[in-house]
Amino acid sequence: MQYRTLGRTGVQVSSLVLGAMNFGQLGNTTQDEATAIVDAALEAGINVIDTADRYSAGESEELVGKAIAGRRDDIVLATKANSPMGDEINHRGSSRRWLVTALENSLRRLGVDHVDLYQIHRWDPLTADEETLSTLTDLRRAGKIRYFGSSTFPAYRIVQAQWAARENHLGRYVTEQPGYSILQRGVEAHVLPVTQEYGLGVLAWGPLASGWLSGAIREGREITTSRSAFMPQRFDTAVPANRAKLDAVERLAALADGAGLTMIQLALGFVTAHPGVTSAIIGPRTLDHLRSQLAAADTVLPADVLDAIDAIVPPATNFNHADSGYANPALEPHARRR
Repeated sequence: MQYRTLGRTGVQVSSLVLGAMNFGQLGNTTQDEATAIVDAALEAGINVIDTADRYSAGESEELVGKAIAGRRDDIVLATKANSPMGDEINHRGSSRRWLVTALENSLRRLGVDHVDLYQIHRWDPLTADEETLSTLTDLRRAGKIRYFGSSTFPAYRIVQAQWAARENHLGRYVTEQPGYSILQRGVEAHVLPVTQEYGLGVLAWGPLASGWLSGAIREGREITTSRSAFMPQRFDTAVPANRAKLDAVERLAALADGAGLTMIQLALGFVTAHPGVTSAIIGPRTLDHLRSQLAAADTVLPADVLDAIDAIVPPATNFNHADSGYANPALEPHARRR
């Protein structure tokens, strides 16, 4: 396992992060299975676990909390807030009112007194940066969080938040968690150059492109990943963008085979090769999934393989905008009516 410095924090983190989104109802991962996955990940050298309050409505945090009981101090524990937690209109967003409550709920579910990294799951256009940053700064001073970061922020919002922190003498985001894979390279154009400019650690989610780069999705096979049922726009091959992804996957599979690599090694090695990326977040649903992904922990892709990937999927290319996890509010109908 490789270790890298998380931005400018001085904290050493593994190049692979254990993502817990599949723990609980979403991935049908039980407590025993989640604990076994955590055990194997820690034994392999992973020292970061990333979850969120929204994952299976808090169940993921509960499973993680029980799995790490008694060894919390050896783990860089990260969670997130901002996404809706129920139907109540104010049980979401990045206001002080909600973030204070959301963190207390997360700490209770995790069974800990602090988290190492608290992340704003998405940019909230209804809340001023100063409101969010002042809240996070106070929570850090109270010892309930050590650092805070953003997730899936567009580049201009990352810059705006850095400016607001400096202008108002507040703590700043020290990490960003963007979606990044061979099939989703849009962040190379603006987000990753900005995070490098500001010295942010980058924890990239979706390096296997929601299963597209796992080796399980190939021409002529039925797509049966756990997410295809509730994200049809990202998997329906009748959609031209997804058809293009499948064509690219076939070419990438041939490239991996010729290089003596699995698709997973190709995919994870690509993400961790970018100089702006600190770690890639893997989200295994089973112990077998984890083992196949751990096999890529030390993969270093040679220059000719990286060049071949560029020839198949040009830099900064996103096949399907729905894969990005971000809907620009400026493009919503209410914002663009003439």
